[in-house]
Amino acid sequence: MRYLPKSPAERQEMLAAIGVKSVEELFISIPEQYRLKKPLNLPGPLSEAEVIRYFEERAAENSVGYTSFLGAGVYSHLRSVVTDALLQRGEFLTSYTPYQAEITQGTLQAIFEFQTLMCQLTGQEVANASMYDGSTATTEAVLMAERITGRSRVLVARSLHPEYRDVLRTYAKNSGLTVDEIPFTASGTLDVAAAEAALKDDICAVVVQSPNFFGAIESLGPLAETAHAVGALLVVAVTEALSLAVLKPPSDADIVALEGQSFGLAPSYGGPFVGVVASRDKFVRQMPGRLAGQTTDQEGRRGFVLTLAAREQHIRREKATSNICTNQALCALAATMHLTLLGKEGIREMAEQNVAKARFALSELEKLPGVKRTFSAPFFNEFTVEFPRSVKMVNAELLKSKIIGPFVLGSAYPELTKHALVCVTETTTRAQIEKFVASVRAALEQPL
Repeated sequence: MRYLPKSPAERQEMLAAIGVKSVEELFISIPEQYRLKKPLNLPGPLSEAEVIRYFEERAAENSVGYTSFLGAGVYSHLRSVVTDALLQRGEFLTSYTPYQAEITQGTLQAIFEFQTLMCQLTGQEVANASMYDGSTATTEAVLMAERITGRSRVLVARSLHPEYRDVLRTYAKNSGLTVDEIPFTASGTLDVAAAEAALKDDICAVVVQSPNFFGAIESLGPLAETAHAVGALLVVAVTEALSLAVLKPPSDADIVALEGQSFGLAPSYGGPFVGVVASRDKFVRQMPGRLAGQTTDQEGRRGFVLTLAAREQHIRREKATSNICTNQALCALAATMHLTLLGKEGIREMAEQNVAKARFALSELEKLPGVKRTFSAPFFNEFTVEFPRSVKMVNAELLKSKIIGPFVLGSAYPELTKHALVCVTETTTRAQIEKFVASVRAALEQPL
C-alpha cells in the first residue's frame, strides 16, 4: 500500500468506503501463515551506478559465441536493427489494446496489415491479431472447431509439438473435450489410415502440424478430404512460420494455428511470441481474439476499426469465445515490420537458405559412422537423425565446444531413444555446420 500515491487519510477514507478498518483486514481470507509480515529480502537500495554495474555483471553471465542446432518450436533467424529501432518508439512500445479506435489508428492499421500478411502466408481468408503463442492458438483452434461442429472429440497427430499437445490436454481435461492421438508412420508423417479408421461422426477436428515436430512435411489435401467426409474440420498447426515462404500455403485447412516467432522475434528464453488463428470467412464469428477492419469515414478517408472482439473484456462473458487470447500488438508489429522489410523475394531467399543449409548438414552427418536419417519425408529446416549412442551424452560433449546440440527426442517420444531433432537456419554458417559435425564425430568416438 505504501507505493500507492495516496495519503494516510485518503487510504482510511477508501477503507471506510468498502467497510474495513485496515489493509490487513482486506487479506483476512488468506491464511495467516502465508501472509508476508516483513519486507522482501531484496538487495539495496542501490545507486544508479550500482544498478548499472549489477546488470552489466548479469549480462556478462550470458552465453556468448555459442552456435545452436536446437529448434523444436523456437527458431533463431536474422532480424533487422530497423525493426528494433522502430519498435522502441514510444507510440508503439507503450501503447496497449486499441479500445478507442478514433485515437489508436496507428495501432489498428498495424494490426490490419499484420492480419493481411498472415492471410497471404496461410492461404486463409481471415486472421486474428493475436494469441499468446502457437500452443494457445492451436488449443483455441480446436475449441473453435468444437463450437462450429457441436462435437466433442478431436484427433491429434502424435507428431504435433509435445508442448502444444500438453496445452490442449490441459484445457480438454475440464471442458468435456476428448483428445485421441493418431500415430506417425515410418516416413515421419501422420498415419492417414489410422486417422481414417478413427474418424467418426463425433469428431470435431483433425489436428496436424506441418512441418511437424520431426521436421517432416505433411500432405494436407487428402487429409482435408478425409476429415470433411465425416463433417470434421482440419486444423493445421505451423510452428516454423518461415516454411510458408517456400511451401504451399495450408489453404486446404479449415483453421490454421500459427506461431509467428520466426518473423522478427528473438528466441528470448521462450517468449513473448505471437500466435495467430487464421480461417475461412464463414467461421469468423467463432474466432477468438480481435480483428481490425478497414473502412472510410464520413469524408471518405481511409480508416480502421476494431471490427470483432470476442473476449469477455469487450462483450458479455457468456458470449465470449475465449479468455486466454490477448493482443500481442508489439510482437505482431515486429512481425509486420520484419516481413515488410524483407518483401516477397527476401523472405523466400531466407527460406531457401534454410532448406539448403539443413540439407548440407544432413549430408555431412550421414557420413559419420553409425549416424542415419530417421524419417524419409521431405523437410524444411529440421530433420531427425539417429546416433549410435545417447543424444544427451553427445550434447554434453558438444557444449564443451560452445555448441548447443539438437533436441533429445527420447525425452518426449520414449520409442525414439538416441534420436535427435536437428535444426539449421540461415544464421548458421557452413563453418559452424562443419564444426558441429566434427564435434559430433569426436563425441561419438569418446569411450563409453
